[in-house]
Amino acid sequence: MTAYWILSFSSHLCSFYQLHRFSKEHEVILDREVQLERGFLIWGFKKDPTDFEYFFPLKMHETWLVHTSEDQYYLLIFSTAVCSLRCISFCLELCWHPLQAGGPNHCPLLEVKGLKTLIFQFYKLTAFCFYHPLFYNGPIVTYRDFSEQIDKPVCKVSAVFVLSGILRVCVWWCLAKFMIHVMYMHAIQSNESYLEMLPPWALGGLALALVQFFYVNYLVLFGVVSLLVRLDGLEPPKLPRCVSIMYSFTGMWGHFDMGLDKWLIRYVPLGVSRHGVFRKLISTALAFGFVCFWHGCHDYLQYWALLNWIGVLVENVLALLVSSRSLHHIIVSRLSPRMQRRGLALISALSTAFLILSNLGGIHVGRIFWKRLFVQGWSSVAVPVVAFLYCFAQVGIEWDMR
Repeated sequence: MTAYWILSFSSHLCSFYQLHRFSKEHEVILDREVQLERGFLIWGFKKDPTDFEYFFPLKMHETWLVHTSEDQYYLLIFSTAVCSLRCISFCLELCWHPLQAGGPNHCPLLEVKGLKTLIFQFYKLTAFCFYHPLFYNGPIVTYRDFSEQIDKPVCKVSAVFVLSGILRVCVWWCLAKFMIHVMYMHAIQSNESYLEMLPPWALGGLALALVQFFYVNYLVLFGVVSLLVRLDGLEPPKLPRCVSIMYSFTGMWGHFDMGLDKWLIRYVPLGVSRHGVFRKLISTALAFGFVCFWHGCHDYLQYWALLNWIGVLVENVLALLVSSRSLHHIIVSRLSPRMQRRGLALISALSTAFLILSNLGGIHVGRIFWKRLFVQGWSSVAVPVVAFLYCFAQVGIEWDMR
């Protein structure tokens, strides 16, 4: 296992270094095209300002009452989108458990408890929707969890816990800043010419850097919010798991944004998935369709949702086949536990490759990566890529077994 850790870590460093070299070699042209900003974290380095998801949340707390700028417009749109999930959660919980939400359980609301009950319901809704730490960017919390925790006595949080939380967020923030200073990944990603020019190692480094930066960005955003929420005595969803040790579509959806995953499981009608393969197809399609629609339903989001849906379905079909009595007996009788794990890691490596391709931020990016890595470079590039992804999968499997 130590060898897998070393190979995984070394491949990250090597590919990131190659991407850094490419970034510095083309810094002048990139600066002319995307206007790189003066860096402040590392002396003499510029920073890549083209990632919207990183720089937009940093500006969201400045002003937001009216959208006099593009940033404020996106803030209004995104805050409204997150608020809509809270409204859906509140309304469904009210329908399912009217007494717990403050309403009657048998007659129309206004006929039994009148205006006071309606006002009380509205008060609970606004308290849930406009709870400030969660208001702008989440993470998503269901109304059931929020209402169960908000009325409990606030437990004292030690100074050591607070300081350690602040230190972790600062480390993640510095890491995110370091990445955009030494690797101009988003500027390179936005230009197809550079994607065609990148050496194989730098191309792999770009894919890893994009998904790793996305992960670190969410650690910063959710880390700050989670710390504030804990100070209020609430239990936030767990922080995202490192993407380098995620080796399946199912694991990505279950361990990255746990708040959204829990929301989907509770409120999207998945019960029919227990009644046959066809109904399972429909239920999972509903979940991915809702996520696509909620994110904006753009063309690239439709492809992203479709690829993730197919990935989850293929993994579930393979799991059903392997768990069938006849095939399971053959596997157990003819393969040792180590060989079974190696087979799982190999299948997971292929799944991870498609998982990364589906999360690279656009149709054109995924198409170029697929062409260069698995079509043009099937004999020279694809094999090393799958080999390193195999190491990542082994590390992830070991992590899950702890």
